[in-house]
Amino acid sequence: MPEKIDFKKTLDAYRARRGAIRVLDVPTMRYLMIDGAGDPNTSPQFAATIETLYPVAYKLKFASSRELGRDYVVPPLEGLWWAADMTVFTGARDKGRWSWTLMLMIPDWIDDELLDTVVTQVGAKKPPPRLDDLRTASLAEGLCVQTLHHGSFDDEGPVLAEMHDEFIPDNGLRMSGHHHEIYFSDFRRVAPDKLRTLLRQPVEPTTTTGIS
Repeated sequence: MPEKIDFKKTLDAYRARRGAIRVLDVPTMRYLMIDGAGDPNTSPQFAATIETLYPVAYKLKFASSRELGRDYVVPPLEGLWWAADMTVFTGARDKGRWSWTLMLMIPDWIDDELLDTVVTQVGAKKPPPRLDDLRTASLAEGLCVQTLHHGSFDDEGPVLAEMHDEFIPDNGLRMSGHHHEIYFSDFRRVAPDKLRTLLRQPVEPTTTTGIS
């Protein structure tokens, strides 16, 4: 049996500590992606997106193990989040105004041919609800800051405010991309106070000075 890789343990981009914001360079990674908008707690589109991503991801994992001899743990669900006014994340938490992309990372040894075969197989019998909306794309975030949040998503506001309004400007940085979350807990099954979520923000230097 091939050794099973757990990217949460092998990739530095998936490492973060509660109460500590760190700066890192995130490598370019490729994802299964589906876009949407609206409150994730009430949007049927959000639930349908999850119901579509996972069948493809698991079939891809099994195909990789069977055909390439490379097994791995399906990576954690990830989400990009944005809005015209970013205070809807740190202040009022107006979820109806959020836009999002849900994603699952694709290992770099998976080629287009295998991926296309898997998507065709998933759609052959009972296609998941948003299979036609599925796309693949590479995400090049580069310089980022991130931390680990423990607890409810609704308690993220103060952590994000510290990251956005204090840590980033204090280190000569500015935000340059979408807010990014990585879900180490299955929020469909885990109590809100037990959730573990990596919070990431791509940034760029505002000056030529080094990062403190």
